[in-house]
Amino acid sequence: MNDSDVTALAAGVQAGERRALAQAITLVESTHPHDRPRAEALLTTLMPHTGQAIRLGISGAPGVGKSTFIEALGLYLLSLGQRLAVLAVDPSSQRTGGSIMGDKTRMELLSRELAAFIRPSPSGGNLGGVASRTRESLLLCEAAGYDVVIVETVGVGQSETAVAGMVDCFLLLQLPNAGDELQALKKGVVELADLVVVNKADISPTAAALAKSQFELALHLLQPVSAHWSPPVLTCSALHQQGLTAVWDTVMRHRAAITDGGDLPAKRARQAVDWLWALVNEQLRQDFRRHPAVAEALPRISDAVTRGDLSPTVACRQLRALYRPGE
Repeated sequence: MNDSDVTALAAGVQAGERRALAQAITLVESTHPHDRPRAEALLTTLMPHTGQAIRLGISGAPGVGKSTFIEALGLYLLSLGQRLAVLAVDPSSQRTGGSIMGDKTRMELLSRELAAFIRPSPSGGNLGGVASRTRESLLLCEAAGYDVVIVETVGVGQSETAVAGMVDCFLLLQLPNAGDELQALKKGVVELADLVVVNKADISPTAAALAKSQFELALHLLQPVSAHWSPPVLTCSALHQQGLTAVWDTVMRHRAAITDGGDLPAKRARQAVDWLWALVNEQLRQDFRRHPAVAEALPRISDAVTRGDLSPTVACRQLRALYRPGE
């Protein structure tokens, strides 16, 4: 792909062409060194056309019904005339590195809609529940003119926090049997939530009401993320399309609150700087591993650590001593 191809691809993304957007995301997700300059040129071209979408992150433990919830909410948004992009991060296969589940198969109705774009991406083993290039993909979706971009995390545990650093509103899904308020406090992801939604309330309305009150108490004991917003707790049944209007109305109230209070520009600025340092750390790790002296010694030192002959601390010091940038 040459410079003219990048220009044509950028034009296709801006025109809202789904195929061009898919190709652009594939380019920024590529790990091939030759693709990085082209991906960076594409992002530079499209950056002025980003920033207008509502960025919504959705997380929750396996079994909470994230895909069902996103499909139901997505269909509701389409009925309001919104264009929706969903970046669904799936667990990675340890053998192939690819996505195990593929959310298009779990959002069949939504994937048929022309106003919806669904992109499953493998997590690649990244912590925090998101793929390494989710931020770039989000910007591409914005440049393509989507009104709402939803980032669904992989949902594998309590490390689902990275998504909170790239969206405007972080929605945490919970089950009716979430446990008492002390157990809720132990889940560090709760303190990052802008909105907690107890899904599957139709199974046991009594349990859902109890979970709602428990999370309300837990959130009351936590420091609010914003001085202009106190995270509410709602109940819904995505399977039966119940409570979705209230959920979306609350997302919009949150956006109005952080916009009027001046939090949104500051939040996005912090996220951009955090993104910068994440990329710096990633590049430094890659440069370190590719350094000739480090690459030569790494198998031997790794084997020594595996055998227990060398502590990780000493091994780290030895590798650092071999690293000479520029050599």
